Order: sequence, then C-alpha cells, then structure tokens
Amino acid sequence: MSFLDHLEELRWLLVRSSAFILGGGAVAFIFSDFIFDKIIFAPKRSDFVTYQFFCKIAQRFDFDRSFCLQDLPFEIQNRTMDGQFSVLIWTCISAGFIIAVPFILWEIWKFISPALYTKEKKYAKLFIVVSSLLFFMGVVFGYYVITPLSINFLANLQVSDIVKNQIDINSYIGLVKTTSIACGLVFELPIIIYFLSVLDLVTPQFLRDYRKYAIVLILIIAAVITPPDVVSQIIVSIPLLILYEVSIYISLFVHKKNKKIEASKTKQID
Repeated sequence: MSFLDHLEELRWLLVRSSAFILGGGAVAFIFSDFIFDKIIFAPKRSDFVTYQFFCKIAQRFDFDRSFCLQDLPFEIQNRTMDGQFSVLIWTCISAGFIIAVPFILWEIWKFISPALYTKEKKYAKLFIVVSSLLFFMGVVFGYYVITPLSINFLANLQVSDIVKNQIDINSYIGLVKTTSIACGLVFELPIIIYFLSVLDLVTPQFLRDYRKYAIVLILIIAAVITPPDVVSQIIVSIPLLILYEVSIYISLFVHKKNKKIEASKTKQID
C-alpha cells in the first residue's frame, strides 16, 4: 500500500477504537453507581483490602503503621457547578477504554500484521490474550497497590496542623484513573520489547547493559510512591523488575529467531 493508504488504515483504526471506547463507556455509565461507590471511592475508606493487608503486616513485623487508621484524614469535595457531571463523563470514558482494550489491541494487530512474517501472523489470538492479560494485571496492580499506597501517603502528609486536606474530586479521581491505566500500560513492556526487537531497535545486550539504571529508576519510583518502609517498596518494585527481566528474555528469543531467518535466507541465496 502507498503512504496515503496506510494513513487511511490508521484513520479507520482510530475511528473503530473510538467506537469501542464509547461503547464501553456506555456500559460503564449504566453501572456508574457501582463504579463510583464500590471501585473509585473504595480506597478512600480505611477498611479497603490493601490497608487491612498492610496493617496486618505492620503489626506482625513492627513496621510503619500508617495504614492502621480508623479513617483517612481528608474529604473529597466538588468545587465547580459542572464538576460532578464532568467527572461522570470522563470516568465512564476511562472505564470504557479499559473495557475496550482487547478490541483496540485487535485493531492494532490488524494494522501491524502486514509487516510481520507469515508464521508470526498466526499468533494473533495469543497476542490479544497475552496483551490484554498483562494490561488488566497492570490495572489491578495499580488499583490495589500503587493507588492506596499513594493515597495513604499523600493524605497523611502535612506541612502544618493548620492545613486541612479538602481534596477536589477531579484531583482524587484523576489519581485513581491515571495510576491504574498507567500501570496497565507499563505492564505491556514485554509486548513493546517484542516488537522493538522484531524491528531490531532493541537488543538483549542493550537491555542487559542498562539493567542497573533500570533497577535504580524502579527503586526510586517505588520509594517516592510508598511510605518509608522497606516492605512497601519491595512489593512495588518486584513486579516491575520481573517485567524487565522477562523483556530481556523475550528480546533474546526474538534476536535468535531473526538470526536463524537471516541464516536460512543466506543459504537459499548461496
């Protein structure tokens, strides 16, 4: 296809993906009461499962007990006339995006598949399943681990007793949505490394050489978003380190496969 034909395909990819997101948003709108009461605002309550889990660990090993609170010291407020309406619409769209991820990945696969080998095109279902699973795992990790750690840390941080935390609803929901979706995208790292390796833009040696920098960056991120105790930082760091190591092996697999293909082509020419 010509360059303009590719642009046309990309345009329809975006159109169909947007339609899937709006469809998922419509479903989320129907269940909006459940989404807000049972999901969005659940980390605001002290009986949230993550707080209970960390509280039990803190009591058992005598660590920081900031999770063992009766109530988080902040209130959520709406400060604009259309604030709650705006929050409702954008939250449904964000939920629609999460719901539509498998369909969006299918559209992306159809767009990039012409650039792949015939054997690789057979892995469409595997690509959709693995990519969707990694994304949903990331969303769950972000929601149940990163989000409550961040909320607990920021809610208990005070520069002075004079200052009271009255958080705007957009700020609170923005943290929950951004953290969950961002973690879902970060968990796609092995898939991204796979395609970068197929295109020879990333090599396993490159990932090994920069491993120490990646580890330092992951530890810094974990230290920033968690309370000042080692257990919380380790819990956040381990999945990210595992993903990085898995990405190295994926790149190594692709690199060896590319070498075999090049070797077979060379033999055919000879």
